[in-house]
Amino acid sequence: MSKFKHFLRTVPMKLYIILAAFIVFAFFSNDFGLVDIQKTAVILAAGVDKEGDTFTLSTQIAVPQGNTAGGSATSTVTVDANGTTVSECISKIFSETGWVPKLVFCDLVILGEEAAKDNAIACFDFFLRNEYMPDSAQIAVCEGTAKELLTSTSAMDDSPTQAIQKLLTQSAQSSGKVMANTLKQFAISYYGASESGYAPYLRTAEQQSSTPGGGSAGESGGGSGSSEGNGAHEKPTVVYNAEQTALFTKGKMTGILSREETFAFSLIKGKVFAGTFTAQEQGKPVAVSILKNDGGVSLNMKSNPKAEVSVKLVLRLFNRGVPAPVNDIAEVTMSEELLQNAETVIRGYLDSLVTACKEADCDLFQLKTQLYRSSLSRFEEWKDLVPNAIETEIKTKIEKIK
Repeated sequence: MSKFKHFLRTVPMKLYIILAAFIVFAFFSNDFGLVDIQKTAVILAAGVDKEGDTFTLSTQIAVPQGNTAGGSATSTVTVDANGTTVSECISKIFSETGWVPKLVFCDLVILGEEAAKDNAIACFDFFLRNEYMPDSAQIAVCEGTAKELLTSTSAMDDSPTQAIQKLLTQSAQSSGKVMANTLKQFAISYYGASESGYAPYLRTAEQQSSTPGGGSAGESGGGSGSSEGNGAHEKPTVVYNAEQTALFTKGKMTGILSREETFAFSLIKGKVFAGTFTAQEQGKPVAVSILKNDGGVSLNMKSNPKAEVSVKLVLRLFNRGVPAPVNDIAEVTMSEELLQNAETVIRGYLDSLVTACKEADCDLFQLKTQLYRSSLSRFEEWKDLVPNAIETEIKTKIEKIK
């Protein structure tokens, strides 16, 4: 230690000053990879449409509004651009607005219906290659164009992005009404042996609003010379629905599952822990809730390939659609008639789902992937039979709460 102190005393003071000046210069001359927030377009959601060989990218961007009476506020602005690739659209947004587009907070990518029918993976390619784009970003397909959806006026939230993301939360999925998917999982399914995938299908419905401008009074649109601006309050407010599911085969949308078929798909995935559905008891409607859900699909290859779809449920009585006596109000157990009718309903949903997948030529249950992993020789022999030409057996086990 004494030698080290002696060394420090022998170092000239000028060297200390030069070293300190170098550190200060290095600190204040470096932006550490950060971009001025005033020059940054923080993209919250992206919508992709395609017409012919031209892509249209619509981006919903968060815009800080500075201090208000209650603190800081943020609104959104929708900017769009056209190009032969999605990356060209991004470059045009930068050149036309001066904002540097950043995708690190982009958690939602929406495809317009025509873009989904053309080829979804061509639209997703840029986002899959971008190192800043979250793999966990949610994907969806919408009726009409993504541009129309992102410039719509939400009746409940400050922007369509916020409203749509609420539909795709884990809580929403546990109801069985929505089958969400991510950019990463869609790509894995597309590039896998099954070459099939899915995405929630979005629709809008107009709502009457008691206040001008609904929930999106702070929203505006623009880009490429267009602007919603002051006319936003004249647009009807809408709510969003994601209870249907788009089916994809080799990247192209080939069908749409109904609400009941989407619910059945959720049951097979074993995702439903707070869902309800309606059955009949003595000709009257009765809602039952799902307390426990287990499901799956396996490929039986003992002789000819056969898909075995299984769903196990534990149910309880949830709500009657007609008046009930007072001693029945606290009842949660189900009669045998109601239990059997509930099983008939579920089997009907599952059968309809299997039929829809075959009509769309969509290997939704990833049976080809199972076949590929188990036997390459059988995969080459049977791959063209899945899913259309194989037998499907549906197994249900439905119990009531004890």
